[in-house]
Amino acid sequence: MEKENLLLRQAEERLAKLAKFPALKKGDSIKKMLKEKGISRRDFMKWAGAMTAMLSLPASFTPLTAKAAEVADRLPVIWLHLAECTGCSESLLRSDGPGIASLIFDYISLEYHETIMAASGYQAEENLESAIKRYKGRYVLMVEGGVPTGLDGQYLTIGAFGHTGLQNAKTASENAAAIFAIGTCSSFGGIQAANPNPTAAKPLSAVTNKPVINVPGCPPSEKNIVGNVIHFLLFGTLPQLDAFNRPKWAYGLRIHDLCERRGHFDAGEFVQTFGDEGAKNGYCLYKVGCKGPYTFNNCSKLRFNSHTSWPIQAGHGCIGCSEPNFWDTMGPFEEPLANKLYDTPFFGGADRTADNIGITLLGAAAIGMAAHAVLSAVRKDKE
Repeated sequence: MEKENLLLRQAEERLAKLAKFPALKKGDSIKKMLKEKGISRRDFMKWAGAMTAMLSLPASFTPLTAKAAEVADRLPVIWLHLAECTGCSESLLRSDGPGIASLIFDYISLEYHETIMAASGYQAEENLESAIKRYKGRYVLMVEGGVPTGLDGQYLTIGAFGHTGLQNAKTASENAAAIFAIGTCSSFGGIQAANPNPTAAKPLSAVTNKPVINVPGCPPSEKNIVGNVIHFLLFGTLPQLDAFNRPKWAYGLRIHDLCERRGHFDAGEFVQTFGDEGAKNGYCLYKVGCKGPYTFNNCSKLRFNSHTSWPIQAGHGCIGCSEPNFWDTMGPFEEPLANKLYDTPFFGGADRTADNIGITLLGAAAIGMAAHAVLSAVRKDKE
């Protein structure tokens, strides 16, 4: 209780300090914006309560989470696009029925975002340089996409001045108050860094000496993105991170731990081939390649498409997209990882838990899963 009270005081002081900064969106407020969108105060507070729980904070923080959202326009954000498909931005912004998290992100003062800004050419370059200079030490940097480093970054040359993505990433990182690598490409290199990696693409953390919070996923959930912003608004510090600099509140558990098909795994009920009776009955997808036992994320809780579904519910196994080097280590995507007797991610460390437990234990777990699948099949045949 004493620790909780201390955190509450720290958050209250932090928010009071932020509230003294001038609003970056004149004549507007989060209350006005939500009202215009038909969202009641009750719904907003329900969202704040859910966000508080998702951040693994006590319920007493709910009013402060709401307050953090209300002062979100004091937080200037610079969003860079590097080597990527814009899928993370699309996931966050392209919704037929945007939720409160998306609306709050719209409300944040986005000083630079190539996908949605009107400026182009020299004006866009000037906007970026001006934002970095004006909000030095205050802005939050969000980077989407891997960083090509081959030929001194010339594989990604951007804008009227011909700056490289590598140069922009380094410059913007230098004076940022916090840095978030949004999506697997920025967090771990993504498909750009897959073998043979012709552009020498690297994660954002490899080109800056500043701390980087990784928010992987292809794409990550909008709540994982906005949740990190809310946490920074509340505390002004990094959240508790795992071995791969992912927030534990979002990436602390495996897909397998919270999967709706877990009961079928434990019962030895597996889909053998796509479209069989097991698939129709919602059996476990491990034998057709699900990487849920090796992947840390909260997809099963947050879901996608306005929170209606997610890949495993739709009938395809997890492909491990929030893990380092998943393009190289998790494939083939429709085959069990235990069938792959070399270069598996648990021997390389990608399957370590948030607390970085021993590789040997994880190897034993993977072998145990494979044995479980085999023995269950034998048992089924006998029956």
